[in-house]
Amino acid sequence: MLLVRVGRRDGDPRHTTDVALPERRYADRLRRRYASDRLNRAEIEAVMPVSPAIAPTTPVDDTPARSIPLLPGERTVARRAKFALVNACTLASLMLGVTAIFLAMQGEVRLAAVLLIACVAFDGLDGALARKLNVASPFGAQMDSLADMCSFGIAAPMVVYASLAGAVPTAAAALACALVAACAAIRLARFNVSPKDGRFFCGVPTTMAAMVLALAVAIDLPVPPVVQVAGVALLAFAMVSSFPYAKLARLIKMPAWLWLAPVIGALVDPRLTFALVVVAYLASGPLLWLHQRRTA
Repeated sequence: MLLVRVGRRDGDPRHTTDVALPERRYADRLRRRYASDRLNRAEIEAVMPVSPAIAPTTPVDDTPARSIPLLPGERTVARRAKFALVNACTLASLMLGVTAIFLAMQGEVRLAAVLLIACVAFDGLDGALARKLNVASPFGAQMDSLADMCSFGIAAPMVVYASLAGAVPTAAAALACALVAACAAIRLARFNVSPKDGRFFCGVPTTMAAMVLALAVAIDLPVPPVVQVAGVALLAFAMVSSFPYAKLARLIKMPAWLWLAPVIGALVDPRLTFALVVVAYLASGPLLWLHQRRTA
């Protein structure tokens, strides 16, 4: 072993160091033990322990951290107020989603479903206001995604689970609702990093999926519980699919006569009309995908 001695040697201040080198007799002992004449002082210095008192040689970056402004561009009082209004709508959607979870836990599933519908309204309002008031920002986009995950990825499946409690096996309801949460997270993450298409969604958006689930609970859709579980799972897979689904702006521009049938059907039997409209929208994705492949 190499012995380390700290302090002065022979009273000479020139030999004062934090770590003293091993004495020559210890180096001779190592040479004799390993029968090697190549063990010199430089090799001993290379392997000797270093005192923790020696300052590190790596320079430390003392540059102060700078915060990135949440609102790009001119930061006037008026723009800050508009920015706060837009994010207040996002937070309102988040709070309504949290309240819907509490109500679902207490068995008030219909009222919780109504709050989810209000979440969808506030979610559409914050984006429209951000573009109208010219205060769109990356911070607002991330806030919107987090609020959507809470309201549409967690609150919506919890409300559906509470509505299915007792009607279907617990494992089946839990699996279908957990699938909605997982697919909503994948859908939102993919939307944040994918290029935007002004005509179609890639998969069913989480907002629309939550609206379908909330309306189904609110109107108490008269379908067998097993069909409800299958529909929830199908809607979850539709969110992460690659099928193109038309955006609301394109649906509004459809001919007026196409809107006549749903309106008349809603007056006759709103539940059946709702179910048919949902099935038609879900089927439109694969049909559009096949049409694009044929025309490509």
